[in-house]
Amino acid sequence: MWATFGIILISVVGFALERWSIEVISLATLAAFLLLFTVVPGSNTAVDYHDLVSGFANPALITVICLLMVGQALFNTDALEGPTRFLARIAGTGITRTLVVLLGAAGTISAFLNNTPVVVMFIPVMTAIAAQRNFDAAKGLMPLSYICILGGMTTVIGSSTNLLVANVALRDGYEIGFFDFTVPGLALAAVGACYIIFVMPLILKQRSGMKDLFRPGTGRQFVSQIEISASHPLLGIESRLGLFPQLEDMTVMMVVRRAIPIRPPFEDLKLSEGDIVIVATTRAALTKALSMGSANVPSHPKDDPAAADKEIEPDFHLAEVIVSPGSRYVGRTVQGANIRFIEGVVVMGVQRASRMQHREFREIRLEPGDTLLVGGSMDAIGKLRANRDLLLLEWSAAAVPMRRFAWRAIAIFLAIVAAAATGLVPIMVASVLGVLAMILAQCLNIRQAARGFDGRIFMLVAAALASAVALEKTGGAAAIAHGVVGLFDGSPAWVVLSALFLAAAVLTNFLSNNATAVLFTPIAIKVAQGIGAPPEAFITGIIFAANCSFATPVGYQTNLLVMGPGHYRFADFIRAGSPLVILMWLTYSFVGPWYYGL
Repeated sequence: MWATFGIILISVVGFALERWSIEVISLATLAAFLLLFTVVPGSNTAVDYHDLVSGFANPALITVICLLMVGQALFNTDALEGPTRFLARIAGTGITRTLVVLLGAAGTISAFLNNTPVVVMFIPVMTAIAAQRNFDAAKGLMPLSYICILGGMTTVIGSSTNLLVANVALRDGYEIGFFDFTVPGLALAAVGACYIIFVMPLILKQRSGMKDLFRPGTGRQFVSQIEISASHPLLGIESRLGLFPQLEDMTVMMVVRRAIPIRPPFEDLKLSEGDIVIVATTRAALTKALSMGSANVPSHPKDDPAAADKEIEPDFHLAEVIVSPGSRYVGRTVQGANIRFIEGVVVMGVQRASRMQHREFREIRLEPGDTLLVGGSMDAIGKLRANRDLLLLEWSAAAVPMRRFAWRAIAIFLAIVAAAATGLVPIMVASVLGVLAMILAQCLNIRQAARGFDGRIFMLVAAALASAVALEKTGGAAAIAHGVVGLFDGSPAWVVLSALFLAAAVLTNFLSNNATAVLFTPIAIKVAQGIGAPPEAFITGIIFAANCSFATPVGYQTNLLVMGPGHYRFADFIRAGSPLVILMWLTYSFVGPWYYGL
């Protein structure tokens, strides 16, 4: 038991120092437990090494990974653009007001729906709005996880932990109703929300990675073209006051009609079949236009005439490359370079530091240092890594959302939420089936699904569950619980309640919240009966304490869900979550005795 305590303490210190990667520390922790319970004589009778590695197949881990893949599918199809725009309009421009609106909505929904799918639902919304409002998504994703945990503490169905405590209490003859602990739960949620919205963003560090430097939304302009075909959505639109309102995110530089350039201002010009519209646009605007079908892949004289009407493939990605000095493409036009046939990617746009000449897109001559926006499959873009003529900006590759599949992604996601919320199937089963449905519906491919798999989470959860198994099987967890109760034996009821809450709140960040609930609920009932206090106060205290999984990423699965998208480290959870655990303990130490008359 003491060796187990030592290994856990060393691993937590290692995570907090951040001198080694999470994967290395997790593997070292797992290896230490395997050595302890296989090499030390007699130790294998306490813990079977098969149990130590069972975390790799833990249902919670599988659920988290599958839900991350489902979230990737929602992102790939731009399925949540509508709700994002609606919430963005309400939220205004300030980060504080944005957090109030988004976190308020997420916390409220979490009271009536299991908080895990709520976090999955709001991660892409939070990320998109953060990009629009130009603040780091890390300032909002961890608060999102925490506010959903707090919202889930207010009703029986808000969290699986609540249901588990209620079931254990029912076996001992105490029935917990739907809203029985809503009042103290709202008090804790209100106090916690103030900390999360107003203090936590100041504590959290900027966590933008290299990927964020190239996220759509930067203001760099590329020259591109749109070909008007017989079925194009822009066919027949007319200019108004010299502009095309339907192309509000783009600057129309020229319209080429039957090889004759028409330059601005455009007076009563109606786009007709065969026109080529030359535009200056940001990458974000071009990506959006491609996903909606209002932009297309530039054609080539060798193409079939119907090529302009062809929809982009589900694996179509955009990436940025730089024309290197001495490149064989220098001095050639976009069309004459034949990059499409040589490299397997299509030039979608050209951007250069010097003044861009106003000429037809395909006639632009490439110069050293030009940045090209190229499109193609991920395999084709990956081959550019070894190219010396076009230098690939490694982190710039991103898939074009398949918006035409958005309704499929939304339908599958709602089916996952409904199945999990109604208890039709366990949430793990629903999430696995959901990933399969997303792949079959072309909302997600295998490569994109693999991006949702975070190796840090995989190793961290496995090591944490090994620690939990060792702590439980060696009697360490029970020793802590009984030690706290024995330490405060003979003290007033409110002191015992406060001490029990703190012990459970600390332990839930290392054990699973469900294991903490199962361990502490019978103890809490016996203690309450022994001192003549109402057991409801102690049962409710365990519900809240077991949900106080804020100080580590392994404390609860919603923390793991936001860890990857927010680029968080282990120390971020300790720094931002530990004060919230203490705040919840102090709040319940006053609210609990007052509400239950202790």
